[in-house]
Amino acid sequence: MQTERRPPSRGRRPTQADVARLAEVSQTVVSYVLNDIRTVSISSETRKRVQDAIAELGYVPDNAARSLRSGRTMTIAAVIPDITNPFYPDLIRGIQNVTQASGYDLVTYNTDGTLEGEQRGIDTARRGRVDGLILNPFHIDPSYLLPILTDGIPMVINGEYHLNAFPPDLPLDRVYVPGDAAARSIVDYLIEKGHTRIAMIAGEDATPPREGRVRGYRQALAAHHIPLEEALIRGSTFNEEGGYEAMRELLTITPRFTAVFAANDLMALGAFIACREEGIRVPDDIAIAGFDNIPAARLVSPALTTVAQYPERTGRHAAEQLMERLSGRYDGPTRVDLLQHDLIVRESA
Repeated sequence: MQTERRPPSRGRRPTQADVARLAEVSQTVVSYVLNDIRTVSISSETRKRVQDAIAELGYVPDNAARSLRSGRTMTIAAVIPDITNPFYPDLIRGIQNVTQASGYDLVTYNTDGTLEGEQRGIDTARRGRVDGLILNPFHIDPSYLLPILTDGIPMVINGEYHLNAFPPDLPLDRVYVPGDAAARSIVDYLIEKGHTRIAMIAGEDATPPREGRVRGYRQALAAHHIPLEEALIRGSTFNEEGGYEAMRELLTITPRFTAVFAANDLMALGAFIACREEGIRVPDDIAIAGFDNIPAARLVSPALTTVAQYPERTGRHAAEQLMERLSGRYDGPTRVDLLQHDLIVRESA
């Protein structure tokens, strides 16, 4: 007996039952499609009928009702260090594209790169307000994350955080571009261009981005038998001001270096300003290279040579790993997804 296809009453919000009637399937099948459950076999034709019915009716899942039934909040938290850095909005866009398609809301916590900010964002999971976390940690100790993971709340880390502190059977994954390999590629390039005295604006001490990118810088120098000069490594905050202050310090060193590698593009832009104030021409007097390939990198003059690591793609990969754990499609050991980078050569180096 065929189910009657009829629209919901005028003025009434469409329900999951309305979607099921229009698609001529059970509400269980609609639920499987809405939650992207892949452990149950649903044909592509049936899945498309459900999706078409959702679109035709303008159905929006009631997350409050779903939460009561499932014991979930249907919310994910992303914890990032600096919302004003153009790298991170693109990362959030990639996360949201995936979570939204899976019926989850996304909340974003900006930590300002502080331990206290990271703890506040992570505490939302401890209080049961989110079902999963995507973190870009700078300072948080693994012991702070362990209770969340042992409670079964899945987590994905973006960055070179040390996972060896965790048992491999916890719901923890990592997605990132290896900072050492990416940094080495750009320093190798500078050396191939003839630079043998290369400074580095490295960012904040004892943070994963700095550690990985300084490691790559050191590796490149060693591979080309260029002596390391610790005085040529400077930096504090990962922003324009930090890059400006570090470049001002570096410009007092004699003899002068011929190139500088900044561990992110914002710091490279700060270095540009410091050079301009001193009448130093880029790249004629000093070549400058950055890291991230933010939109401003191609807009400054001269355009910035940098490393692209595609934050929207990274966010998408992180969210996909999280959704696989939340839906039950994956419940295995920790995964590490290493993403590729590209060297973007422009006029500054």
